[in-house]
Amino acid sequence: MTVTVLMISPGFPGDMPHFTRGLAAVGARVLGVGDQPQGGLPQSCREALTAYLQVRDLWDEDATIEQVRQWLGGREVDRVECLWEPGVVLAARMRQALGAPGLSIESAHAFRDKELMKQVLDRAGLRTPKHARARTQAECREVAERFGYPLIIKPIAGAGSADTYPLHSPQDLEQALEVLGHIDEVSVEEFIEGEEFTYDTVSIQGTPAFQNVAWYRPKPLVMRLNAWISPQAICMRDLERDELRPGVELGHGVLKALEFETGFTHMEWFLTPDGEAVFGEIGARSPGGRLTHGMNVAYGTDLFAGWAEAVCYQRFSQPAAPNQNAAVVFKRSEGGGDRITRLEGLGPLLAEYGEHFPVVDLNPIGAPRKDWRRVVEGDGWIVIRHPDLDATLQLANRVSTEVRLYAD
Repeated sequence: MTVTVLMISPGFPGDMPHFTRGLAAVGARVLGVGDQPQGGLPQSCREALTAYLQVRDLWDEDATIEQVRQWLGGREVDRVECLWEPGVVLAARMRQALGAPGLSIESAHAFRDKELMKQVLDRAGLRTPKHARARTQAECREVAERFGYPLIIKPIAGAGSADTYPLHSPQDLEQALEVLGHIDEVSVEEFIEGEEFTYDTVSIQGTPAFQNVAWYRPKPLVMRLNAWISPQAICMRDLERDELRPGVELGHGVLKALEFETGFTHMEWFLTPDGEAVFGEIGARSPGGRLTHGMNVAYGTDLFAGWAEAVCYQRFSQPAAPNQNAAVVFKRSEGGGDRITRLEGLGPLLAEYGEHFPVVDLNPIGAPRKDWRRVVEGDGWIVIRHPDLDATLQLANRVSTEVRLYAD
């Protein structure tokens, strides 16, 4: 039987064409819906689509749902999927309108609303930071006084570390409030000291068929606030390491509490100095920042097709055990120019360790410089693989410090 999948935003952001290709690769009929012109979609995406509907405004949910209903003309769809954070609730509403299975509207809101999310986990007895919703500056100040510093302030419905600020004093809070005026609601939370990891899964009917733990080096907030840093995400080969087990167990509990069924999830958690795993947040989607590509390298798998197989046929036949550590390192250009002018340090590393560099995707000389504050991968990314974790970290550090892009 051919499965028909309605894919919301099949061509954007960066990884979505890969997932669209994955659906076609497992034999699905893929109907795309987005606000990009069809001719502007990446070629691999266009080739994977059976049909495409360009809507006027993807985020006018009522209008989009009605346009899709008219376009389908009574044709049934078996799945509605969206792996882009802003479209998670739209996908749930589309499922309800079309009678398709999958994440419900109520569950989708629990994945999008960071305060509601933590309330569900609190009731399940899972460790979350102290947290509160705030809609006004006065409410933010009241919560800060009640919890005490240090704190974190971030959007209720945000993604990653965008518009997220650490607060160590009332002065920090006032500075953050000045730049968060465009955010309707925020979550004010206890600041958790510790290393930050992910727990990523492809689940089938509530059970992870694939799981990954990645280590952020340095912490996302440090990456976000310092232009000179080359952020790293390390996909860990040994998930049985003592320090990772609490996070994996926490992840299982989170998925159960949020009643997630089938598809991709991306969770972030903290490992405190005393070994406690503390929940950060979770999305009902794949990770951003090219982390899926890092997992593909670590596991020798194709998670784009693996996810598609899971949502279409409730099975996962891809390799599900890592045989390498994989480090994804992002590079940011130095200098005050608008275009990349020089690359230094890559040649010697490739000459000596080329077999451990399966992906080198840096923006070429002459290309426009990317704004690292808006684009996670900055001006390109490199993946390192090695069976030994220490060797992986050493090579990742050398890429971070020795490979340098300039925009003079």
